[in-house]
Amino acid sequence: MSDRHGTQAPDRTTSEDPPTKGRLVAIDAARGLALIGLTAIHFLPASDEETHEPTWSWILFAGDSAALFALLAGVGLAFGSGGRTRQQGQSMTAARVGVAVRALLIAAVGMSIGYLMPEDPPAVNILVYYGVFFLLTIPFLHLRPMTLFMCAMLFGVVAPVLMQTLRGRLPEFTAYNPTFNDVVTDPGATAAQLLLTGTYPALPYMTYLLTGLALGRLNLRNGQVQTLLVVVGAGLAAFAYLSSYVLLYIAEGYHQLLPSVPEQSEEVVDEILVWGTDEGLPTSTGWWLAVTTPHANMPLAIAWSLGIGLAVLGTFLLLARAVGPWLLPLSAMGAMTLTLYSTQLVLLSFELHYDQPEIWFLAYLLLAALFAVGWQRAFGQGPFERLVSMAAKGAGRAAVGSRTRPDPH
Repeated sequence: MSDRHGTQAPDRTTSEDPPTKGRLVAIDAARGLALIGLTAIHFLPASDEETHEPTWSWILFAGDSAALFALLAGVGLAFGSGGRTRQQGQSMTAARVGVAVRALLIAAVGMSIGYLMPEDPPAVNILVYYGVFFLLTIPFLHLRPMTLFMCAMLFGVVAPVLMQTLRGRLPEFTAYNPTFNDVVTDPGATAAQLLLTGTYPALPYMTYLLTGLALGRLNLRNGQVQTLLVVVGAGLAAFAYLSSYVLLYIAEGYHQLLPSVPEQSEEVVDEILVWGTDEGLPTSTGWWLAVTTPHANMPLAIAWSLGIGLAVLGTFLLLARAVGPWLLPLSAMGAMTLTLYSTQLVLLSFELHYDQPEIWFLAYLLLAALFAVGWQRAFGQGPFERLVSMAAKGAGRAAVGSRTRPDPH
């Protein structure tokens, strides 16, 4: 899932602004934290058995870990296409082809793992969605940071409205984890799921991708920029939370939600506000756009998760300046999240963790950290990351070579 390595082309042999080691450590460490968050959501219970209140893992990580992954994916795409100096011409063409190949391979890994998952799966696989994220980002790779920020904001507002407007007209998806069979036999429902109705719908998630892409075009080595990320992120999260509270509980939006749920029950509304719903939010009133429920993908929910992601990224960038080497376990895991996350999904498919979730959670993290540190020191890139990177770079070079090769006739 890491995408920080660019594809080179004949007219520019290297990026003019290669990411420094410190920046990579910080970004990989943040990605490692996102992996821990998804692991906690997958392995640990969401609610306390006695009180039925949300657990610490749900409060800390639900929705925000996936958003952080997407944000950092955008930063990686920026690094892979020139960093602060955007690639142009054949270099950008090669980068775009590389991203497309990377997207297809990651989606293929995700759909292959989908065959292992039971009908009621222990985890929803983000890899298939990740492939769609990358494909949708390709047309935006050449844009300036300010334009990218504006596009991100547009997706964050328009996509949720589309979700609520079109939900009743779109086909229901057939599986939580799509496979190649679903793509062939029910392409419409699969496309709707990946774009709008699934757990990680690509159109609202473009807010995170494009924001990350814009950030990767900035000077992330600058301490003022790093501090600004923390301040802006915290402020955006606070704004989203307070706005939701005002709209729902002071402007009486909460009571407008009641007619849209069974028996007009406050208990049902409260459960949706905490946990969300597999069927998506009710569409009978626009007041649902004001919620910050995890995975709701509504405007304020996106703003909250984006703010958390910005603050986390800024914090790790600042930490790496002082204690970079101490971040090694996190950064090593974050550098090979495709390998570790895929392995985690395969492990989860056996459903062995339900009886002792805490032990399985801690055991997985310990083994993942040990493997990541050992492999990185011995071989560098993770195994899946190396294969995907080689294929992406090779495809980029081949595409540019085919354009520049003289016509033999």
